[in-house]
Amino acid sequence: MAKQKKNDLALLGGRKAFTAKTKPHNPIGLKEQISAYKVLRSGVLSKFLGTWSQDFYGGPKVQEFEKLATEVFHTKHAISVNSWTSGLIAAVGAVGVEPGDEVIVTPWSMSASIAAVLHWGGIPVFADIEPDEFNIDPNKVRELITVRTKAILVADIFGKSAKLEELMKLASQHGIKVISDTAQAPGSTSQGRFSGTLAHIGGISLNYHKHIHTGEGGILFTDDDELAFRMKLIRNHAESIVSGAQVEDISNLVGFNFRLGELEAAIGISQLEKLNKIIRVKQGLANELTRELTGLQGLILPKIDLNLENVYYVYPILIDKKIIKSSRAAIVRALRAEGVPGLSEGYQNLHLLPVFQQQRAFGKKGFPWNQATGSLYNYSKGICPVAETYHDELFIGFGITGLALKKKHIAQVGAAFRKVWENLEYLAEEGK
Repeated sequence: MAKQKKNDLALLGGRKAFTAKTKPHNPIGLKEQISAYKVLRSGVLSKFLGTWSQDFYGGPKVQEFEKLATEVFHTKHAISVNSWTSGLIAAVGAVGVEPGDEVIVTPWSMSASIAAVLHWGGIPVFADIEPDEFNIDPNKVRELITVRTKAILVADIFGKSAKLEELMKLASQHGIKVISDTAQAPGSTSQGRFSGTLAHIGGISLNYHKHIHTGEGGILFTDDDELAFRMKLIRNHAESIVSGAQVEDISNLVGFNFRLGELEAAIGISQLEKLNKIIRVKQGLANELTRELTGLQGLILPKIDLNLENVYYVYPILIDKKIIKSSRAAIVRALRAEGVPGLSEGYQNLHLLPVFQQQRAFGKKGFPWNQATGSLYNYSKGICPVAETYHDELFIGFGITGLALKKKHIAQVGAAFRKVWENLEYLAEEGK
């Protein structure tokens, strides 16, 4: 390929490398439309009742959806909820987190992961991510376990499971629970088992920009009968149910309306049937992108681990600053000018949010931190150096699942990267 001159960069008025039109990922088709129409015709859009009755567990489509989910994911219990945030709140409540209890979490996740902990008065304690991955580092988790630790809340980021086997062993040694937030990795596997089913409680999101969706929604997984029942109670006005259900331990059983509707459940049934096909498409696109980008000096591409399947919610890239002197900001700006869609510059560091910097979540007196007598919590910048450096300087994400892409689109993404890489020296000079 002939060497491009700097004035060929779209940033400087040259022709864009990516010229194709893209649309958002949309897995909803005719089958979902027909399923939703049948529910509408039935007039039964929900059948949940917040009483101890035959309708406590919801309507026929909700129950059919949950049964199918147990079969698809090979888990004993599947509990549908109206959002994955609701699911996380139910999970944290079910494992018995109380005010002042510590829950070890990752700084790289959606804020719902830590909000669910705060909701019950738990105190998030942040463990850094692994240097060669983007998930929580089991070694850092080990260092942070104390007598106050009640649970570990793990997020499977960008489509790949965290190291659940190691984390479950740690949990067993210390008598604590593990909750797996597999919102971004539905259908991925770890050691041959579905991510989200290896922890005491796990589950997936059905939000509109995931691999499959029902608009909003989520599914909780567990093989534990007691945890399953407590999550169902929390989902559906537990405080009104405990007497009829003859529940003795009513701690954390102040319930909510976290119930999924019949419409969403009907759509979800069709979506579950498509999950495997959608995953294979996204994996094929990711493999194609790896082929396009292999050989570009200073780009660190996703690590392949045969024991941890990646379903590529996001295709993660790192810049090697030992090789590349251009700033990430300059590179991303040039790629966007070339027309590349779906790029994210950095991710996030939850420990730097105002709620942690001020250590005040509910009310004005520092709850829940004021429940941890004698404990001081450090959320300053520097406690998660890998996550912080990746966010500030090195990480670029390409949203494979968020876009309806084909092989031709990936070829143009590759062309854009190569064009920018041929001009890195110029971009580095411009950044000085």
